[in-house]
Amino acid sequence: MGIRIDLNNLMSTALDGRGLDILAMEQQLPARFQEAHRQVERWRAEGRMGFLDLPDDEVAVRRVTELADGFGQWFESVVVVGIGGSSLGGLAIRDALLGRGWNERDEEGRDHFPRLYFLDNPDPMSVERLFDRIDLRRTLFNVVSKSGATAETMALLLVIEDRLRDAVGEEAVPGHLLFTTDPDDGELARMAADRGIPRLDIPKNVGGRFSVLSSVGLLPAAVTGIEITELLAGAKRIRARCEGDDLGSNPAGMIASVLHSFDVDHGCSIQLLMPYTDRLRGFASWFQQLWAESLGKRRGEGPMSTGVGPTPIPALGASDQHSLLQLLMDGPRDKVITFLALRDHGETVPIPNLYPDSTALGYLGGHSLEELLNTEQRATGEALRRDGRPSFVIEVDRLNAESLGSVFMLFEMASAYAGALYQVDPFKQPGVELSKELAYGLFGRRGYDCPDIAVGDPRWVIHDE
Repeated sequence: MGIRIDLNNLMSTALDGRGLDILAMEQQLPARFQEAHRQVERWRAEGRMGFLDLPDDEVAVRRVTELADGFGQWFESVVVVGIGGSSLGGLAIRDALLGRGWNERDEEGRDHFPRLYFLDNPDPMSVERLFDRIDLRRTLFNVVSKSGATAETMALLLVIEDRLRDAVGEEAVPGHLLFTTDPDDGELARMAADRGIPRLDIPKNVGGRFSVLSSVGLLPAAVTGIEITELLAGAKRIRARCEGDDLGSNPAGMIASVLHSFDVDHGCSIQLLMPYTDRLRGFASWFQQLWAESLGKRRGEGPMSTGVGPTPIPALGASDQHSLLQLLMDGPRDKVITFLALRDHGETVPIPNLYPDSTALGYLGGHSLEELLNTEQRATGEALRRDGRPSFVIEVDRLNAESLGSVFMLFEMASAYAGALYQVDPFKQPGVELSKELAYGLFGRRGYDCPDIAVGDPRWVIHDE
């Protein structure tokens, strides 16, 4: 399944002098990429890019398949309990390959595979509504936390276990749990060993936002009948395309290079990913975490340090043409848009020619919804181009397990190259640690002092009496 990247609407000739010129494309960007590629190769030699090895992990595939085909099929519903990278990838796979209405189908419509839910936020209303929809006696909870200490996930586990004790009895609780975690360390690994709870491993050198092609994303896919070997085959294929140091033949390197250049050279620090299909809405959210957490970093130490990194925004075509396009067209020139398009949507849905004499309706008849969606994307790109607003298109032939695996790996490798271009470490996330530590202290976790939270000036608090 091919991926086509069209950069024309990033070029200076298309944007009335505001884009990339020949000098940038033939000299500046390739020179930067050569250095970035050397850095990525150093990271790889140090064993820090474990996500690249996931397509070759046959042991993990066998273990996931064994649990999904056996244990997983005992249940009517599977609930993935995790936050951030522990859920975004699996959710993106579900919506892309099964459709957002999967859980609304009857058993025959799902080929008798389980319903698949994601509990990714400790919102009490969402938690209770999920419990209202599922039968706890026929539900498997896949709890995902590499550290085994994620506060939100652990709190949800405690709530779930308490409800399971009431529904099935304390002795039967382990039969409704599956942990995906670090192979050796953390509370989940210890609980699994002590209580006989099945466990899947997350490799130590694979961070959460890079874990979609590990057991984290593969188990939810496999338990619903998705061919995970095809996901991994697509990832392996694009990995081979993106390993070389020639920028012109490296798709991931090119994506990283042009987006980096538009940020640092052209002031486009806001970067939208805008798929033109509902099925990739979840992918855009996955991209947001990948890009933000990998690239938003401080460079340097102490008071002289500077913050770098673009601001990623998920959007959806054509819906967000009616919410964001006014800003994109007439707002500040600080944005670049990546369109993610499908050549073939897999469905056409003809538009009936019911009112041929109507000015408002007649022109639509005889076409299809697929044509309309693809035309909207082209028209939006052209409208932006005419006003000198940069965009480019990543087009996938057709969305299936293989092509989805390719796109996951494409963006993961692009984030590594982008990290090297920004001269930051894309595999760490120090900026999220302080919030965690403050929350631990406020909640009374041992080893953490309760912090002093600034009270603030009451003059700046507005009350609606």
